[in-house]
Amino acid sequence: MKITTNAAKKLVENLDININEDNLGSPFFRSDYEINEFDVKNFKQIISNKKGTRIAFIDGGNQEILRAPNFSIQINRIFYNIFNGKENEKRTKLDVGFEFFSLTYSVFEKNKLIFKTLLFPLKEKYRRFLPDEKDLSFNSSDRTMVMGLQRADISVVASVARKFTELKFASEVVKEELDNENIIVLDRILQTPYTNESLYIKKIQHYAQKNNVYLLGLSKSCELHTTTGISLMGAVAKIAKTKKIGGMWYYPIAAISSNDHKAVILIVKLHPTANRIFRLELFFENPDLQIEIPENVLSNLSLNSTDLSFPGYPYGLIKVDALARVRNKEIERYRLLFLSEIARQKKWEKMAKHIYASDAHDILNLMW
Repeated sequence: MKITTNAAKKLVENLDININEDNLGSPFFRSDYEINEFDVKNFKQIISNKKGTRIAFIDGGNQEILRAPNFSIQINRIFYNIFNGKENEKRTKLDVGFEFFSLTYSVFEKNKLIFKTLLFPLKEKYRRFLPDEKDLSFNSSDRTMVMGLQRADISVVASVARKFTELKFASEVVKEELDNENIIVLDRILQTPYTNESLYIKKIQHYAQKNNVYLLGLSKSCELHTTTGISLMGAVAKIAKTKKIGGMWYYPIAAISSNDHKAVILIVKLHPTANRIFRLELFFENPDLQIEIPENVLSNLSLNSTDLSFPGYPYGLIKVDALARVRNKEIERYRLLFLSEIARQKKWEKMAKHIYASDAHDILNLMW
């Protein structure tokens, strides 16, 4: 134990040495981003407004049920809710959520390994909320899917169906539920990195502009850096603490207008006592750092971020995450369902040889 403690002590000492906060640098983005240099003058206060407006929150979850190198079966779940300030609206025009199975499988076409996905809603009436299956066909060497030098992992490709469905369903929520100066918040940034994904966020943007709705994306985590290698969020937090920026605030950090990303990017603190800040994006057709951020947007978002369980994080996202999350204990029930169906159709011998190619890790987990 002493050896372990000594190694941990040395690691933390080196961690401290190698995170140098004396030079914060500048926000580090692609060259086509317009950035704000660090300046205390860029902090803007969020003014409390007791009058709420309607805010829709949407999120999704998925988990793999069965996997082989050549197929992945997943359960996907999409939910939304609408709050008016702090109050959850109990009646909505659309059903609040739905589930679907997805089957992603590999085929060989024109000397290329292709991953295709088929979608199976648990209730057929929800098929209209699902993306077009032709948009879920990807080359295994698609640069938006691959990691390093390897082909895309089939499980990662399978998860794209849920991401596209969130966007498709969000466009329907904006179209059917929201109007003048209402807000929709996605649990993600507004960039669309995957092939064909921009087709779906453009639909949300279209209806948001048509209905005069504000489209926001809030990210639970942020991997951005500064030009000196430290975390962007850590740098902004340090400036706020050093300069004693109190209350609720936002900091416009960058603006981008490209085919896959149109947004003003803010760092926000949504509650006076919050110990976490978040990356928040607002869609504008022609974003730039001089755009005035509508006061009622951040005021209403902060009004929804007062729950004591997580001050500074929108309660609507907490609730919709709980609804959409697929828990590990559910997966065993679904796995048994599909294994039983495979056996019932007398296809176990055919499927087993493929499943056995990638389930050794699961067997080891069961042993310990």
